Amino acid sequence: MQEVKSPKKPLIFYYCIVLLLLLLFNALVTPRLMERQVQEVDYGTFMAMTEKKEIGLVEVQEQENQIVFTDKDKTAVYKTGMMPDPNLTERLYAAGAEFSGEIVEQASPLLSALLSWVLPIAVFIGLGQLLNRQMMKSMGGPNSMMFGMGKSNAKVYVKSSEGIRFSDVAGEDEAKENLSEIVDYLHDPGKYQEIGAAMPKGILLVGPPGTGKTMLAKAVAGESNVPFFSMSGSEFVEMFVGMGASKVRDLFRQAKEKAPCIVFIDEIDAIGKKRDSRMGGNDEREQTLNQLLTEMDGFEGNNGVVILAATNRPESLDPALTRPGRFDRRVPVELPDLKGREDILKVHARKIKAAEDVDFEKIARMASGASGAELANIVNEAALRAVRDGRRFAAQADFEESIEVVIAGYQKKNAILTDQEKWAVAYHEIGHALVAARQTHSAPVQKITIIPRTSGALGYTMQVEEGNHYLMTKEELENKIATLTGGRAAEEVRFGAVSTGAANDIEQATKLARAMVTRYGMSGDFDMVALETVTDPYLGGDSSLACSPETQAEVDRQVVELVKKQHAKALDILQNDRPMLDKLAKTLYEKETITGEEFMAILNG
Repeated sequence: MQEVKSPKKPLIFYYCIVLLLLLLFNALVTPRLMERQVQEVDYGTFMAMTEKKEIGLVEVQEQENQIVFTDKDKTAVYKTGMMPDPNLTERLYAAGAEFSGEIVEQASPLLSALLSWVLPIAVFIGLGQLLNRQMMKSMGGPNSMMFGMGKSNAKVYVKSSEGIRFSDVAGEDEAKENLSEIVDYLHDPGKYQEIGAAMPKGILLVGPPGTGKTMLAKAVAGESNVPFFSMSGSEFVEMFVGMGASKVRDLFRQAKEKAPCIVFIDEIDAIGKKRDSRMGGNDEREQTLNQLLTEMDGFEGNNGVVILAATNRPESLDPALTRPGRFDRRVPVELPDLKGREDILKVHARKIKAAEDVDFEKIARMASGASGAELANIVNEAALRAVRDGRRFAAQADFEESIEVVIAGYQKKNAILTDQEKWAVAYHEIGHALVAARQTHSAPVQKITIIPRTSGALGYTMQVEEGNHYLMTKEELENKIATLTGGRAAEEVRFGAVSTGAANDIEQATKLARAMVTRYGMSGDFDMVALETVTDPYLGGDSSLACSPETQAEVDRQVVELVKKQHAKALDILQNDRPMLDKLAKTLYEKETITGEEFMAILNG
């Protein structure tokens, strides 16, 4: 679908140009009209020219107390102040001077005022009136808002045979199934009206960032082959109260004129947040929300206008907006599963030249938890890496390296570790891998490296699940905490000291242990009592404790006890397997990177 753009510039641009021209006119042209080429000289020069008979016309201006005269050829004009000289007339006759009317025509004060002030103001007012008429005509009459502040400025995508289709959106089969009903309704509304069914007035797409909510909305319009109005929620927010509501009215007015069509409001939580009774609230936002609610109520069930909206924070929306009759249907657009990730990779790989032997299923497993946008970035990074290496096709190694780039950043080629630091990082990463391998229910190790990355990591151990994994038992979570503490435990076993390299491991282990106690009900003392609330689960999930200070202290004690227990288990595993720890660490130190197959081959002897 092609976006229709208006070629017109804002009218304030033309006002500024006209004002600048008038200022230049007043500063340059007007002074030149008033300028007189009169050279001022002293009285002695006047007398000398008189004695040499070098003057022509002479005018004595007693009121101005000056004498204006010309040279003999009457080409130059001079003036000088008058002095007491009773014989002046005789000397002028003797010099052959001529007496006549005014030599230099002086502008009257009225004409000077007209040229310097009245004329520029009149021109400016006249041009202003002309521009104002043109502006009112283009905005639909004198009742329109100034400078288009009341217009929606929505991006309009007209019908196009090359628009986005459902085939361009992979990994979201459930969402496409829900939205295909809307497409069918826009194609053939008669069969729905015949049975008395009405389509939902609004459909809310919810999910994490980068999962393709906007693309799904465009795909619905592409499949339906109808106009598509797109606008962000933040574009409704204006400095002046009432402008946002005016934009809502204008948007829905355009939609009704072009029905059947689709109206898409991205990030609707910018205007649709819950209203409260606190003083000092944003009246502009509330008025915009009220106007949106009114417009959605005003739609009839068969007018052919479908409203789609997307948000990452559905829990923050006003209940009046999500009630039946407005946004009737909520379509989750979640992170893709293994099959979905593989399909998304294949869709984006069609846009580049990839080798025929690329294993997209393996790449999808390595990219566990990646969103559609991240997978598109992985494919693009693979193509860029192939170009940098002078190859014409992206190979398997390019895709695997691009996953590491997205997860951990680029390799830091200028980061040179000392020999002691390199040994410490090698033991740290092998500690993670060995503890994971010696436990049950742990994801297999895919790759271990001690090459520093731009994310700040001096090395990392990649574990890849064999398939989709939605639920985790208490034992699996405890094993994961033990694996996180394995790096620090390996440093203690080998060097008898600790370093700062385990900072991220400590953060993740603590967060996981706290969730087990406060959210997952895996504590014997608290049983199935929720002690923590999570807000914005699609945006990282900020959490806050909802319990008394005494309970918080007990939670802290149990979290510390849980992490210490798993840390002790990791120490015990590594101490009992010390020869294998040293052997694997030596191999990693020498090679800097080993694959999961190499790791398991050494581990199995």
